[in-house]
Amino acid sequence: MVGVDSKNALGEFLRARRERVRPEDVGLSGGGLRRVPGLRREEVALLAGISSDYYLRLEQGRDRNPSVQVLEALARVLRLDASATAHLLSLAQPERPAVSRRRARRPEAVPVSVRELLDTWSGHPAYVQNRFTDCLAANALCRALSPNYTPGVNLLRAVFLDPAERELRRDWEELTAEGVATLRGHIGPDVDDPRLVELVGELSVRSDRFRLLWSRHEVRPMLGRTSLLSHPLVGDFELRSNKFEIPGTNGLSVVVFHAEPGSRSAELLGLLGSLTASGATPWREDSRAASEATPSAGYLRAAGAEPSRRDDRRTASDESSRPDDGRTASDETPPAGNLRTAGAEPSHRDDRRTASGEPSHQGDRHTAPGEAPRGDARAAAGEAPSQGTPLERDEIACLDEDR
Repeated sequence: MVGVDSKNALGEFLRARRERVRPEDVGLSGGGLRRVPGLRREEVALLAGISSDYYLRLEQGRDRNPSVQVLEALARVLRLDASATAHLLSLAQPERPAVSRRRARRPEAVPVSVRELLDTWSGHPAYVQNRFTDCLAANALCRALSPNYTPGVNLLRAVFLDPAERELRRDWEELTAEGVATLRGHIGPDVDDPRLVELVGELSVRSDRFRLLWSRHEVRPMLGRTSLLSHPLVGDFELRSNKFEIPGTNGLSVVVFHAEPGSRSAELLGLLGSLTASGATPWREDSRAASEATPSAGYLRAAGAEPSRRDDRRTASDESSRPDDGRTASDETPPAGNLRTAGAEPSHRDDRRTASGEPSHQGDRHTAPGEAPRGDARAAAGEAPSQGTPLERDEIACLDEDR
């Protein structure tokens, strides 16, 4: 059963780690039929130099005070690293009343000086979290990196349950494994903490991936890592992160991101910072559409500017090489992207041509009869624009009345 068993945390840990060690890993023959994965209890006891009955009592929780020598011997057999060994030793410490631990816990208040420090790091995303991965504070650039870097959001829960967060993380598999193992390292023997019980219970029910990782009982220390991101505005880039514990708090830590100096990732992080400083909101409803467009167009849309279009930069040679069908520049349908950016949908009147070859007109781009159309390439060159046929002038007048 996956969950938090505060009554037998030591036994759960021993059993989970025993099942992950293959007989050949410790010099034993792997032949014969095995009903369970990994080592048998009697094999662990033999290799650790203790009796099978004593080891059975440890796993079943009937003996919870083994000596340090026994625990270190078990750690060698189970091939635990330094972090996992320290976790094993902490699980075997004499039990302390849970109530006294909660009363001794300091309030999770982020020091004012730390909040001020976060705001000064305008070029580096940074946030503060507790040992349950609850976000307690974050600067503006960090919130632009992901909307889940907001006080009150549990980051581990977001990584497992928020589809947008999974799309952001190109290294989602590795990140989730590290997150669960680091959570175990932070919690230590306090597996009966109500906040932990609530978090593990929810994720165990809603995420198969979490349930698998939690059952493995892996433990990792709090280390820095390189995050592989796919941001809806700036695309794919990499950020390195480091964690620093805040002295005088109950396990609070500051996490700071940075890009390799001079790299493409550094340029993209700087661009994201510029958009954030200009008041843009990168994570809005149309961010997915922005990411599917060309990168430069997405950046400009977020900043509130009109992206430039090569199709609108026609030269005189382009105009001369195009057949003159009597239409002016104002009669052409503008690029759809320009209209979407301006908040309007492109007209489809050009697609409704008659079999007689009648030219189409976009009503909102025409001027009144007799006036020179704005943006007419011929008018700009000093040439009198064509007034069109009477039929065309009547159609223009009808369109003006519709507006």
